[in-house]
Amino acid sequence: MNETVVTVVGNVATEPEFQQTATGVGVTRFRLATTARRWDAERGAWTDGATSFYTVRAWRTLAGHVKESVGLGEPLVVQGRLRIREEDHDGRRFVTADLDAVALGHDLSRGVARFSRTSAALPAATAAAATGVAAPGRAEAATPEPAVPAAPF
Repeated sequence: MNETVVTVVGNVATEPEFQQTATGVGVTRFRLATTARRWDAERGAWTDGATSFYTVRAWRTLAGHVKESVGLGEPLVVQGRLRIREEDHDGRRFVTADLDAVALGHDLSRGVARFSRTSAALPAATAAAATGVAAPGRAEAATPEPAVPAAPF
């Protein structure tokens, strides 16, 4: 099957929301905003172009990892399958762009991050949703996770 896979760099525009489908599959959804910046030689300054918004969905294990790792306003790099949809609402036509995320991470050109490998168990958000027990939020984590030694090459 032919699919359009794209990489989009932008900022998280809405708080990621984790849900489960009727069949128990985890999905995290958020909006990603990306604004083109161009050098304006006449003004001698950077100017912002139009902002594009994408609805990003991460599924299964990635859904739990995104919910635990990503917050509002953070810079991300998202790679995924692009779907463009046209919809009519109240006589007006809308075009939406959706990304089904395949890979996602923080944009390290704008900050630093620390990676913590998870065990084979379900991520906290997924496990919490399955059991009905609230998962700790990102801000509630008081101690960092212990470092995991790198796998030998």
